[in-house]
Amino acid sequence: MLLRVITTIVLLVLSLNPRAENVQAEKINKGVAFAQLGEPKYSAEFSHFDYVFPDAPKTGAVTLAAAGTFDNFNRYALRGSAAVRTEQLYDTLFTTSEDEASSYYPLIAQSARYPDDYRWIEIAINPLARFHDGSAITSDDVVFTFKKFMAEGVPQFRMTYAGIEAKTVSALTVRFELPQPDKNKILGLMSLPILPAHFWKHHKLSDPLTTPPLSSGPYRISDYRMGQQVTYQHVRDYWAASLPVNIGRYNFDTLRYDYYLDDKVALEAFKAGAYDVRTENSPKNWMTQYQDGNFARNYIVKQDLPDNSAQNTRWLVFNIQRPVFADRRVRQAVTLAFDFDWMNKVFYYNSYQRTNSFFQNTDYAASGQPDAAELSWLEPVKHQIPLEIFSQIYYPPNTDGSGSNRENLLRAKTLLQQAGWEIKNKRLVNSKTGDPFIFELLLQSGSNFQYVLPFQHSLQRLGITMTIRTVDSSQFINRLRKRDFDMLPNVYPAFPFPAPNLRLWWSSAYITSSYNSSGIQDPAVDTLINDIIRHQGEPSALRSLGRALDRVLTWSTLMIPMWYTKNIHIAYWDKFSMPAVRPVYSLGFDSWWFDARKAARLPEDSH
Repeated sequence: MLLRVITTIVLLVLSLNPRAENVQAEKINKGVAFAQLGEPKYSAEFSHFDYVFPDAPKTGAVTLAAAGTFDNFNRYALRGSAAVRTEQLYDTLFTTSEDEASSYYPLIAQSARYPDDYRWIEIAINPLARFHDGSAITSDDVVFTFKKFMAEGVPQFRMTYAGIEAKTVSALTVRFELPQPDKNKILGLMSLPILPAHFWKHHKLSDPLTTPPLSSGPYRISDYRMGQQVTYQHVRDYWAASLPVNIGRYNFDTLRYDYYLDDKVALEAFKAGAYDVRTENSPKNWMTQYQDGNFARNYIVKQDLPDNSAQNTRWLVFNIQRPVFADRRVRQAVTLAFDFDWMNKVFYYNSYQRTNSFFQNTDYAASGQPDAAELSWLEPVKHQIPLEIFSQIYYPPNTDGSGSNRENLLRAKTLLQQAGWEIKNKRLVNSKTGDPFIFELLLQSGSNFQYVLPFQHSLQRLGITMTIRTVDSSQFINRLRKRDFDMLPNVYPAFPFPAPNLRLWWSSAYITSSYNSSGIQDPAVDTLINDIIRHQGEPSALRSLGRALDRVLTWSTLMIPMWYTKNIHIAYWDKFSMPAVRPVYSLGFDSWWFDARKAARLPEDSH
């Protein structure tokens, strides 16, 4: 009789709550490290990253250089130009290592509970976590931060995390609930920088800050001259200094960044000892300017470091929202006018490699003809993508390096004629409207743009007028955000594998994102990106999807491929020591340390 009563009660509960049976059976996992692809490299018991020296001394003042200027200290403001390194003012829930792709290890967080499908996650906060005023970092700060970003952050944040709820479970436990299971969004939240609610409730996240905010990271801003210089002081009582993710890192007493409006001036300042470390982006400078003087005296170390990781690549971006660049044939014609081979020989000492992929130097870069796995993704969108994908191998236009570029310009002329442009009075005009072909190349002041005038001259041979507009960094960023440009140079970031954040660069839903600089709204690209998101954690599917997406993007001619380099050109005054192992995905500067013995032999004014 008793058994019958209990059974009746259970059935009644299940009828009132049909999910109760599933909830009861739901497996709850607990973890401290997470990986977007595969397994984390480091175990739960690791003591420090492989690329650090755990006993590195904590001393020394370092001076570095930054380009342009700055007008505020809020990295998340929707206007203005924030000071360098302000994105590192705040600790995040979890942090990444620099020798693997997208793994997450505890920082503010201590551990996390979650079901197999990642429908929700509860994150336990380290009770030692503190802001720089000594106040504890609590779940209230985490919830406040999430809501602050949702209300006042960039549009792409709101779009990515729409429908997610952040809740306080206890003072040191926060819960995120998702409308649908999504491991990738959970992992994205792990890198959320946590803001102090008691400071930011008095400020708008979207507005610039003209004074340094309360922060929590290993360095705090200790001094500055707006637009000219900012100094970071190591926090001696930094709460997370002894965590495994921080052992052997952040070893300098101070980091001072001096701003330079002109790179030539910055180079001469470095050679004279005004700052300590310089990464050189100009092959000509690297070959001709880093010699004699303090180089010959062995005061400055010059190194060519091989870089076998996924590569950042340089492009010239078409704003395809502009009518002049709406037609792919026009974009192909303009691309044909860019003579990389001649420029690389004459200006860059053949130091660059030609960009030909949005997954440069990875297994996800398309090559050869599409295989069966790639075709399985491409066939369903066949009538929405360039047909060349199925019959030709993509190569950027090349020349013999002589500088004539005649064959490519003839091909460009034919494409322009097919797109409705014709020559009248030595000018290229639209055959329907009579409007001349004129567009503006927007540049940021202080950078090296040797390629611009030859490119402009080559376009003139086609009857195209390219005007050149140079603005300071703040204006450049503002015009990029407003999509107020025809063309501009862009560094496309390295993606070690196809990840969900590709949607920020290419998805129609993120057309308002400044990352989507080309302004593409393409249903085929949207389909492939959605497939990439659905197949996270599946290496074979991601390999074929990445290559398929790469083909569609390159053949769509959204950007003119420029170049990348397989080496890091770095020079530094010989006052540093560094671990024997360099991380795969960065220079590893935060694991260097000041070497007083080396510094003692340098000229007094370089210390």
